[in-house]
Amino acid sequence: MPPTLTLKSGTSWDDAWQRCLTVAPEAFRDDRVLNLWNAAWQADGRALPAVSPVDGTPVAGPPRLDRATARQAVRAALDQHRAWRHVPLPERRARVAAALDALAEHRDLLALLLVWEIGKPWRLARADVDRAIDGVRWYVDGIDTILDGRAPLDGPVSNIASWNYPMSVLVHALLVQALAGNAVVAKTPTDGGVACLTLATALAAREGVPVTLVSGSGGELSEALVRAPEIGCVSFVGGRDTGAAVATAVADLGKRHILEQEGLNTWGVWNFSGWDTLGATIPKLFDYCKQRCTAYPRFVVQRSLFDAFLAAYLPAVRTLRIGHPLAVEHPDDPYPALDFGPVINAAKAKELDDQVAEAIDRGAVPLHRGTPADARFLPGQDTSAYVQPVTLLSPPRSSPLHHAEPFGPVDTIVLVDTEAELLAAMNASNGALVATLSTDERATFDRLAPHIRAFKIGHGVPRSRGDRDELFGGFGASWRGAFVGGDLLVRAVTKGPAGERLPGNFPDHRLTP
Repeated sequence: MPPTLTLKSGTSWDDAWQRCLTVAPEAFRDDRVLNLWNAAWQADGRALPAVSPVDGTPVAGPPRLDRATARQAVRAALDQHRAWRHVPLPERRARVAAALDALAEHRDLLALLLVWEIGKPWRLARADVDRAIDGVRWYVDGIDTILDGRAPLDGPVSNIASWNYPMSVLVHALLVQALAGNAVVAKTPTDGGVACLTLATALAAREGVPVTLVSGSGGELSEALVRAPEIGCVSFVGGRDTGAAVATAVADLGKRHILEQEGLNTWGVWNFSGWDTLGATIPKLFDYCKQRCTAYPRFVVQRSLFDAFLAAYLPAVRTLRIGHPLAVEHPDDPYPALDFGPVINAAKAKELDDQVAEAIDRGAVPLHRGTPADARFLPGQDTSAYVQPVTLLSPPRSSPLHHAEPFGPVDTIVLVDTEAELLAAMNASNGALVATLSTDERATFDRLAPHIRAFKIGHGVPRSRGDRDELFGGFGASWRGAFVGGDLLVRAVTKGPAGERLPGNFPDHRLTP
C-alpha cells in the first residue's frame, strides 16, 4: 500500500495568506487583494470566488474593475509616466534594484503562492521567481549601454499576459520596462496568480517603481488597456484568438506592440540513432504539464524509426511523477520532486479529456495513458484539475490536437516517409516559437532547419524562451510586433533614431535580428 500523505508543514493556503497580510498589509485585506492605481491601493472591483487547481482549496479571486474605473487607472498611469520618464537613470536603476532585493527576500512566499494559485511544483515555482530576479538584474547591470541614444515612449506600457509565468514573464517585463523609463500597467491573469502578482507589485511599488495592477475581464478592460490613446505600447502573451483581436486593434491605431501567441511546437526525428539522449530528455519536456509557450506537444517521426522511437519514448514517459505539489509522507519532509501537478483548472482538465476521447473516437491510436493510481494525492482531495499524461498516434485532422497546442500533458505523434512530409508536419500551425530536429548528420540539420517555421530551432535539444541576452520571437501567426530578449526588449519599449525599424513581425515589414 502506498504511504498516506499529508500537507507539508507551514505550506497551507492559510499560512501563505497570513504571511501576505504581514509582509504587505497595504495590498491585502482580510479576505481579498486590492487593485493598485493612481499610486494607491484601492478596495474597488468585484472580487470573484476562486479555487486552487491543486486541491480545490478556496483562494483569493481577482477584484474585477469595470471599464470606467480602468480608464481612470490608465489616465493616472500616464501622469506617473510623464513624471517617471524624467527620473535620472541612476535613480531608476537604484529603485528597480531595491525592488529585486525585496523580491529575493520573499522568494519562498512568492513561490508558495504560485504553487497554490497555478499548481506549479515547488522546484518550478522557485525557478519562476529566480528567473525574474536574475533576469532583471542582468538589465540593471547593463542598462547604460542598452539605453544609449534611446528615450522612453510617450505613454505607459500595458501588459496583458497569461497565467503560467507570472514572475519570469510578467514581473520581469514590468521591471525592465520601468527601468527603461516607462510607467507600467498590468492586468492580472483571469485564471490565476493574482496574490503572487499583488505581492510582487506591492514590493516594487514600495520602492517607488510606477506600477499599476488591475483585474478584470479582457473584453471589459481592452478598451482601456489596448485602445486608450494614453497607452504607449501593448505587450501581450496568450492564445491566438485573443491575440488576433489585440493585433487588429493595435494595427488600426498604429500602436507599438509585442504580441506573443501560441503555436504548435514540434520535435522532428529523421535519420537518427541517439535514443538514450532522447529518452533522457522526454520527462523534462513534461515540466509543468506542458503548460508553456515553448512546450513540445508534437513529435514528427520517420516511419522506419518508429519502433526505435517508441522503445526510447515509452519507458521515459512512464517515469513521470505527478501529484499534489505539497503532499509529503511526514510534515517536515522536503518538498516532493514532481514533474507536474494539476493543469490550471478543472474546466481545462475536462476539455483535454474530451479532446483525447474525441480524437480516439475518430481514429487516433492511444499509445500511453497514465493512471491516477500512480499519482501522489492527499486522502480524499479534489483531483478534478489533474490530467494523466496521454500519447496519441495520428490524431485526425478534424481534431484540435492535430493543429493546435493542447497546453496540457498530451503528446501526439505523426509518422512521415519523406523530408517534404517531415517539413509539412513540423509546420502544421503556420509558425511556432520553437522546434527541434533530431538527426545524426549536422549537414542534414543545416539543410532542413531553414525550412522549419520556428524562431528557435534546436539540433537534438529543446529550446526555451530564454532570458538575459537571448533573443525571442516567433514566425507566422505565433508572433506579431517587436521581438524581445536582450537589448531588443528595451528597444521594443523605447524610442530610437527617427525612422528606426524594430526587428519583429509588423503589418508593413518583417525584420529578423
